[in-house]
Amino acid sequence: MSQITTHVLDTAIGAPARGLRIILCQRHDGGNEWIEIARGETDDDGRIVDWGIDLSGDLPAGCYKLIFASGDYHAAQNVPHFYPQIEIHFNVADRQHYHVPLLLSPFGYSTYRGS
Repeated sequence: MSQITTHVLDTAIGAPARGLRIILCQRHDGGNEWIEIARGETDDDGRIVDWGIDLSGDLPAGCYKLIFASGDYHAAQNVPHFYPQIEIHFNVADRQHYHVPLLLSPFGYSTYRGS
């Protein structure tokens, strides 16, 4: 399992958000430049646990972000929506597992540090 995982639930339909595209980026040199390190799409359970590259080791400490293509997800379902994309920034400090869940609806979202 990756050191960084995510799980997206579509609260409007009460089910996992399947097929939601997500990009994982790392801030470069503490500035405003971001480097894409992985991308994936949520599975039938709304999860990304394997980004297709090895993220199971020691990631460098620093700021990371997940970019959720929420607008594309809702548009594919022909659902009006407010947020075209959602960015969640978080800090990686050590070798812990970082789980970043997203509760998503067409006009709102929430997130928290998961386990």
